[in-house]
Amino acid sequence: MLRFSTFDRRNYRTVAAHEGYAQWAGTYEDTVKQDMDLWLLDQIQSVNWSAVERCADLGCGTGRTAAWLASKGVREIDGVDATSEMLDLARKRDVFASLRVADVCTTGLPTASYDSIVTCLVDEHLAELAPLYAEAARLARRGATYVLVGFHPFFIMAAGMPTHFQGDNGEPVAIETHIHLLSDHVQAALAAGWQLLELREQVIDDRWIETKPSWSVYRDVPISFVWVWRQCEN
Repeated sequence: MLRFSTFDRRNYRTVAAHEGYAQWAGTYEDTVKQDMDLWLLDQIQSVNWSAVERCADLGCGTGRTAAWLASKGVREIDGVDATSEMLDLARKRDVFASLRVADVCTTGLPTASYDSIVTCLVDEHLAELAPLYAEAARLARRGATYVLVGFHPFFIMAAGMPTHFQGDNGEPVAIETHIHLLSDHVQAALAAGWQLLELREQVIDDRWIETKPSWSVYRDVPISFVWVWRQCEN
């Protein structure tokens, strides 16, 4: 298993995910770039969102992803997040059927109840991927899809940059970050019974640099990815 400490060039003070997102919640919407995840969701060709009746949003945060899902016609969304401060913001969007504080790997949501499960920008905070893919499989109805957007391991390694935010005193604070290669996702997903439908990646390109010029030094480096998996029907 690769360790982030091998690549870390920032050496920021690091906190656990629950603590970090509790502190970051108030400014999260202002600092996360839309292209990081929502642009990738728009590229997906293998999911008919308007046909999704019930979706589980694991690690729903402030509800950015759920708002996008609702705009595409998803009828009912149950959100789970480990941080109550993020859920307080998510609740204000009025797009969730339910919200609960829970670990994404042990959600407490009903078994075999969802047409689609979605996880965005969460996996890099997990030490292991297998429990996440297994929990998504437990929640899935036959033929359901699992859509996972993540912070690309190549970028984390090339830039030596963890997920981070500005603390109240202006100090950069890192959130515990783990490196999972794409092959790690494949192994965890196949073990949980998922079949691959689609993989898309985005790089730091002209479109990205136009809105964040300081990242021109990372041109052509992959920044994020999206997997689309389908529950085996046999």
